[in-house]
Amino acid sequence: MARSTAKNAQEILMADFQTLVTDTERLLNDTKVLAGDQADELRAKIQESLLQARETLKLTEDSLRERGQAAVTATEDYVQANPWQSVGIAAGVGFLIGLLATRR
Repeated sequence: MARSTAKNAQEILMADFQTLVTDTERLLNDTKVLAGDQADELRAKIQESLLQARETLKLTEDSLRERGQAAVTATEDYVQANPWQSVGIAAGVGFLIGLLATRR
């Protein structure tokens, strides 16, 4: 369950960022009708920033996937190695959440 939740959150984040980049590219294309050296400079700077953002996005995506997979694997290994401790921890956390929920 944790694996699917983390994967969904990553996919949503990546999709949102890719939408932002796509919208910015569309804005660049729509501003081609603007004339002048300043408009050309602005488009060039934005295009360069988009390329850097895409590279950063790819690196971040790879890093997040690796760290997420490592965390899931470590958690699964711990639970399989210590099933009763895991049940105790889960019960304790559930108890604390129950106490906090009843105070409100």
